[in-house]
Amino acid sequence: MNSFRFARSALRARPSALRVPFQRRGYAEAVSDKVKLSLTLPHQTIFKANAVQVNIPAESGEMGVLANHVPSIEQLKPGLVEIMEESGANKQFFLSGGFAVVQPDSHLSINAVEGFPLEDFSAEAVKSQIAEAQRIAGGNGSEQDIAEAKIELEVLESLQAVLK
Repeated sequence: MNSFRFARSALRARPSALRVPFQRRGYAEAVSDKVKLSLTLPHQTIFKANAVQVNIPAESGEMGVLANHVPSIEQLKPGLVEIMEESGANKQFFLSGGFAVVQPDSHLSINAVEGFPLEDFSAEAVKSQIAEAQRIAGGNGSEQDIAEAKIELEVLESLQAVLK
């Protein structure tokens, strides 16, 4: 007896198994529910509140998360997280990367190694740090110094693009 015939005979023996409703998920829709957001670093939670929408810099592309979003796990690249609050205010945080986990009950957990409010950055300071990182990355330093400078350069260039 092949596996399909066995499954069919098991269902015939217990027809109540077919009465379980199938859950279907579509695209997220703008509804009155809110996203329960937690933005956490290893040493502290920097933002925890309900939001109407959260825009995240996923590796697969920029992504907006609304209530009832399809559950997913996304790797984050360095970039800006925008939070649209219920009050209409917007909060912006720059993250160096991390992960975002969208859970079925409209919970969004963002975990990052480093993250700061965007207003904490100065465009001039970022520009001078980029010049220093470029000098080290193009120099004759150790392999470790050059690799660290290239990583720093990637994050700083993402930050510079957001500050413009």
